[in-house]
Amino acid sequence: MRLGVLDVGSNTVHLLVVDAHPGARPLPAHSHKAELRLAQLLDADGAIGPEGVDKLVAVVHEALQAAEDKGVEDLVPFATSAVREATNADDVLARVRAETGVELKVLTGAEEARLTFLAVRRWFGWSAGKLLVLDIGGGSLEIAYGIDEEPDTTVSLPLGAGRLTAGWLPGDPPGTDAIRALRRHVRAQIARTVGEFSRFGAPDHVVATSKTFKQLARLAGAARSTDGLYVQRELKRESLEAWVPRLAGMTTAQRAELPGVSEGRSGQLLAGAIVAEGAMDLFGVETAEICPWALREGVILRRLDHMPSA
Repeated sequence: MRLGVLDVGSNTVHLLVVDAHPGARPLPAHSHKAELRLAQLLDADGAIGPEGVDKLVAVVHEALQAAEDKGVEDLVPFATSAVREATNADDVLARVRAETGVELKVLTGAEEARLTFLAVRRWFGWSAGKLLVLDIGGGSLEIAYGIDEEPDTTVSLPLGAGRLTAGWLPGDPPGTDAIRALRRHVRAQIARTVGEFSRFGAPDHVVATSKTFKQLARLAGAARSTDGLYVQRELKRESLEAWVPRLAGMTTAQRAELPGVSEGRSGQLLAGAIVAEGAMDLFGVETAEICPWALREGVILRRLDHMPSA
């Protein structure tokens, strides 16, 4: 069947269309994205303002039209941290439902972590052993650990690259004091969680997902996306530590000129790099392998798991 997932994230609204059936690898057929940056459209009270809701409704309409055009039979719509943590989330969801007919399922942070972990496990297989998975989104950081398809433990922290950029890094480029304050905040948040994971022992394989990690790996010399999904890509902490001060001294426009960095993500790349560096350092990770599958693929795989076999 042709299946679509509509991901209302903190940075983008992304429709991914795949051809899939139970027991088979989902084959991407179409991708439709719109930069919305909901995490940066919250007002002082933590609500998504009228302009943001209008944009969201319009983008969902566009995604529905794209899904119809591509022959999608089953659409799985969900939202993550930006909607989840908005103080007017119920009103936003009600308006989207009323004006588009789409019932967005709001994932918890734990659900995000579990579904991303499932995607990583399926990608690497059982031979990868105990996995530690790091995922930096626009609104949150998810960390998961385990040896099965369900992780043994997960945590979701409000350390997304978009959220931190909007709240902690004014200026272009931001000042040294602001960067240092963000670094302290990030590391304090992550450090509180390390003990929960360390009691399970060292992982056999550390994996990073998300656009932020992919762009950081590309800066550090990983293969381009055009080289295909199956090329092994890694991010070494040593390389990341060298890049953080360089990114800190650049303007958003200068970062956008770097290899693999999109204009829409360049503004929040520094915050993402600070989170990635902090997580890798505090968890003692020297090298993380980049996984091309993440949350959307996890949602697809879970949906396929619950479909009857032909």
